[in-house]
Amino acid sequence: MSSSPQPPLFVGIDVSKDTLDVVLRPTGEYLQVPNTPEGHAQIVAQLTPLPVACIVLEATGGYERACVAALLEAQLPVAIINPKRARDLAKGLGILAKTDKIDGGTLALCAQYCDLPRAKKTPEIQAQLEALVVRRRQLVTLRAMELPRLEQTVHPQTKKDIQQTITFLTKHINIIEKKITALIDSDDHFTGLAQRLRSVPGVGATTAAVLLAELPELGQLNRQEIAALAGVAPFNRDSGKHKGKRVISGGRAGLRHCLYMAALSATRSNDKIRAFYDRLLAAGKPFKVALIACIRKLLTILNQLAKNRTQWNEHVANTV
Repeated sequence: MSSSPQPPLFVGIDVSKDTLDVVLRPTGEYLQVPNTPEGHAQIVAQLTPLPVACIVLEATGGYERACVAALLEAQLPVAIINPKRARDLAKGLGILAKTDKIDGGTLALCAQYCDLPRAKKTPEIQAQLEALVVRRRQLVTLRAMELPRLEQTVHPQTKKDIQQTITFLTKHINIIEKKITALIDSDDHFTGLAQRLRSVPGVGATTAAVLLAELPELGQLNRQEIAALAGVAPFNRDSGKHKGKRVISGGRAGLRHCLYMAALSATRSNDKIRAFYDRLLAAGKPFKVALIACIRKLLTILNQLAKNRTQWNEHVANTV
């Protein structure tokens, strides 16, 4: 007699700086390992022989990345979700207590009952570019914090120290930008796509680099999906006769901030975006509502250029 096949298993991994708490459903098995290469290898060894249908981890600002890389290397099905989504599910199910083990169980529930997109192994050059773009953003943020302090300080020694810090940060921002340019130029796909993106008035080298690093799905999704990924898709808030305001939610914050500045530039330098923006303002739309709509239009144009492998032209602008 042949043994009956094992039912699929759903795995939740709660991630912290030092530990990983692994919970399996429906068996309820629990495992805690250190968040180290040895711990990742232990999880892979435990899960590889099992009929795992999905493994869910939260995006925790980077502590999950090494574990995700190890799981993907072992060709295990992995999904990464926003922590708020798992917490909202727990509250909806009446799970009010919160421990690492309980959180792992909630993530396993997400794996079992939610239709989640699977994570893909990131190519090395993509990972390098993303790291450089994130580092540049960090340095720019630090410099932006120092600039007002320079204006507010009157003590000469303190002022000199702040100026030296700004000079140091500016120097390193320039170094990072040169590395980003060199990395893009070293890859034919990145080079061609960056040229197409930069052909759009209002889109510069920084915006193109951020899009390449943080929106690899560009050109592969439809306009609604790409807007949702960037966090500029309006969501309904209606109930009965009440028609609530449409608001944007979620998405990739760093990418959205970059697109905000690009759209602001495009309202001045891009005839099509400027005309669209002026029409919205003339119709009584608030400034931010009009600008978010311009971001969606600009992103739709960029998505179309990436999909069709074409440069900016009036025809593209008129069809989106």
